[in-house]
Order: sequence, then C-alpha cells, then structure tokens
Amino acid sequence: MLLQKYEKQMNTLRKVQQFIEQNQLFDFEDRILAGVSGGADSVVMLHILLKLGYKCIVAHCNFHLRGKESNRDEMFVKNLAEEYNLIFKKINFDTIGFAKSNKISIEMAARELRYSWFRKIAAETNCKAIAVAHQSDDSIETMLLNLIRGTGLKGLTGIDAKNGNIVRPLLSINREEVEKYAQKFDLKYVTDSTNAENNYNRNKIRNIILPQMASLNPSVNQSLEGNIKRLKGAWKIYSDKIEEIKKEVVQTKNGQLYIEIEKLKKQPHFHTVLYELLYPYQFNAEVIHSIALSLDKQPGLRFYSDSHRLLKDRDFLIIDKNEEESPFEYIIEKTDSRISFPINLTISIFEKEEHFTPSKIKTKIHIDADEVTFPLFLRKWKKGDSFFPFGMTNSKKLSDFFIDEKFTRNQKEETWLIISESKILWVVGHRLDNRFRVKKETKNILEITLI
Repeated sequence: MLLQKYEKQMNTLRKVQQFIEQNQLFDFEDRILAGVSGGADSVVMLHILLKLGYKCIVAHCNFHLRGKESNRDEMFVKNLAEEYNLIFKKINFDTIGFAKSNKISIEMAARELRYSWFRKIAAETNCKAIAVAHQSDDSIETMLLNLIRGTGLKGLTGIDAKNGNIVRPLLSINREEVEKYAQKFDLKYVTDSTNAENNYNRNKIRNIILPQMASLNPSVNQSLEGNIKRLKGAWKIYSDKIEEIKKEVVQTKNGQLYIEIEKLKKQPHFHTVLYELLYPYQFNAEVIHSIALSLDKQPGLRFYSDSHRLLKDRDFLIIDKNEEESPFEYIIEKTDSRISFPINLTISIFEKEEHFTPSKIKTKIHIDADEVTFPLFLRKWKKGDSFFPFGMTNSKKLSDFFIDEKFTRNQKEETWLIISESKILWVVGHRLDNRFRVKKETKNILEITLI
C-alpha cells in the first residue's frame, strides 16, 4: 500500500516534468521565480520544482485584503523560503485603493499588481520564467467564468500553460492530486478563509455551480478538460486565419493601429473579425457592436475602452492609447528599509544630531519623521495634485510646477510622488514639500533615497 502511494506521487512528478517539457515552459538550467501565496497549490508547486532539481526564487505578494491572515501568509512563505534556503522577495499592495482608482474589480486589481511586480523581480533576479500555481481545476473555472461573462473562442480555452514568461507547470494535475501530494510529503500550507465564501464569482463556480453540474455528470471535470483541449486546437486554426486577415487589413503608424474599413467589410463574418481585432484593446462586445454599426456612418465618431480609444475616420478605424492613466498606489510601511518596485528607494529613520545638515541632492531627502504618518503611498501624479514646493509657503499645482521646471511630457509621465495621508511629501527626484522640511525643533529624521 505504501509503495502504491509513493508510486502515485512519482507519477505526479513525472506528469509535471513531461508537461514542462512538452510545453517548453523552461529549461533545466533556467532560474525560476516561483509565485508562492502559501496555499496548497503554490506550496506543492514549489516542492515539485525543487524535487525536480530546478533553481527557484520565492516571490510573495501581500494584497492586504484579509487583515491578519494576509500578514500570516507573508510570514509563512518567508519561513518556507528560509527552510528551503531560497531567496525571498515580497511586496505590499494597497489593492483596494488600486481597484477604486482604476475602476476595476479587486480580483482584477490583484492580478494586474501581481504580474507587473513578478515581471520586474524576474528581470532583476535574472529569472527566465515566472511559475504560478494554477492547476487544471482553475482552468475549468476560468473557462466557465468566461462563458458566463461572454467571450470569444479564446476565452473557452481555459488558462494557457505559457504566456510570455508566465508559466503554469501544474496545469497537468488537478486539485485532488495537489492535496494528495501535499499529504504524502506532509507539506504544511495556509488556508484562505475566503475560499469558502461565495462573494467572488470564481468561488460561486467552484462551490455551487460545479457541484451541481457534477450531480448531472459525475465526470464533469474530465469532460470539461477534454473540451478545453479540443477548443485549444480549434483556437489555433482560427487564430492563424485571423492573423492572415490582420496582415491584409491592419497597418501600424507612429504607434497607432489603422484598420482599413473597406478591406474589413469585404471579409466574410467581418463582425467576428472586428471583435478579434479590438478585444485585445479591452473594447467589450457591446462597444465593438456599436463600432461595427458605425462603419457606414460619418467620420469623427469616437469609442473608448478602459485602456484605448478608437476614432472612426473616413477610411480607417484608428486606435491608440488613452492619454490619462489612473494612479497606481504602492504601500511603504514604516518597517521597510528598501523597496524595489515600482522604483528603487531606501528608507531609514534616525535621531537628528546637533549639527545635522539636510541633503541638497535631488535624489535624497531628509524630512521631519514626526510630521509623517505611515504607511506612505507611492503613486504617479494626477490632475488636481498640488503641494508646497520646498522654500515656499503657498500651494502650487503640480501641473504648474512641471511647466516652471520645463518638464517634457515623458518626464511628467515618469514622475512619482510619495504621499503622507493626502499630502504630497516628495515629488521624487525633484522637490520636497515644504511642510515636511527639517526644522530646528525636529527630533527624528526620515531619510529617503532614490537609487
């Protein structure tokens, strides 16, 4: 019986190794950034990768969505990395703030924040691949979610094994296999208490819809897995044809996309072609339908997605990025001594010495630590921002400051702010806010350096 049990786990290792090789996820000599939440899937993924001999760095995101549980998870993953003697990277996110400012769901906010940071850390640590722990049941849930929300053919193919340098080595096994593997190797992991709640659509599918489907077909998961495999094949044939059409009807000029209207209209099922051309730019089905109806109307009509805008010209549909972006916010805790995302900063607090002289270098500031309220926030500037430039007693709009300092458009877009409560503390690398300057009576100094 013990031999049988051991053999099953060896089968799991073999399945994952074969999946890695068949899908060319990474090479044996590559360094892997493993995204580890602390849950069963990611703990098992890390164990399997190490068991197979891969070199890993552990990365953990604290989204601050579950109070003490979030901090518990962070400490668990930190200790796990130490136990395996692996490099540990972590980050704190103001996920709710990011979701609100970008008008997206908390799930989407967490996803965007996670992958953006993973890519940055992978580049910094020379990791060739970023491994995340989705398994085959997650792929089924994704397919059903997309089906319910409305999707093209691509949305019915579940989760990709590889997307750029994001790889998913556990897609060859299911949740039950993950749990059995963890049990066999006595792997400890944390449990997200919200998984049992049905506030999120994915949880409703997992906890309510799939069990009901299983009452009609006990092998529903295997059936859906089979459908996903066949749909992946169909998508490959379909997407190859879309690429052929794209070469005929689409041009790129100065970073803008031009879709030639007459050539588009000559395509069979051109509404479907238009959907596939515009969906990657976050135009939804309703807006794409309106664009299709506008093709024979007067030029000058404009349509918008969350990230792009489309102008209906006389002969072309012209797509480019929306100019205005919502501000991203990153948390700086009092305990942080260094952050590496989205920019590199060092932070320290010390007592002010008698003859202390504040820094005059633009990339380093010294401020009155007792005037600051933690956590601090790091974000891009937005319209309406104002501050008290160092040496001034009056408020100034940041847009006016940019004009006075002769900022180029690119410099403005690349400017970051550090915020204490709602006040701008530092226009990073440019100007300190006068309200936080070091004064005679200052006792403690906060030093922040842009590296």
